[in-house]
Amino acid sequence: MKHLVVIAATAMLAVCGFGPAAASAPLQGTVTEVYDGDTVLLNPVSGAAFQVRLTGIDAPETCQPWGPEAKAALRDWVLDRIVLITPAGRAEKGRINGTLVLEGANINRRMVEEGHAWSARVRWDQGPFVKQERMAKSLGRGLHGQTGAVMPSDFRRTHRPCG
Repeated sequence: MKHLVVIAATAMLAVCGFGPAAASAPLQGTVTEVYDGDTVLLNPVSGAAFQVRLTGIDAPETCQPWGPEAKAALRDWVLDRIVLITPAGRAEKGRINGTLVLEGANINRRMVEEGHAWSARVRWDQGPFVKQERMAKSLGRGLHGQTGAVMPSDFRRTHRPCG
């Protein structure tokens, strides 16, 4: 069923013009499910619900240390709340990459600031929220207060997928 929702959402976004040219048009909707610390289900004002992968962050997997806490933090902030999503293209598994904004606050950034996620790494680039990550580490916030915190990309290389 979830695959059908993702396929329908992808088709709906294409029909509505959410291709590369329209990737920055904000969309309002309600978060109806939180899958983990960086993926939610958004039910837009009009159209089918679709998954959103928060851009620029990498939260722990749900089966790794701090994964449940990251999911809970995101759930507490956005579940059943009206948010804005600024799409930034498609992610793997048919999801939409995007920035989630609640009452003017960038939730992607907040996840890193509060120590629930890392700034996403791409090759040598330390990601868009590297300053927030360094501050969270220095203050021992969230997962950075735990010994031996492992980045999700490293965890995925050495463990089977969650679920």
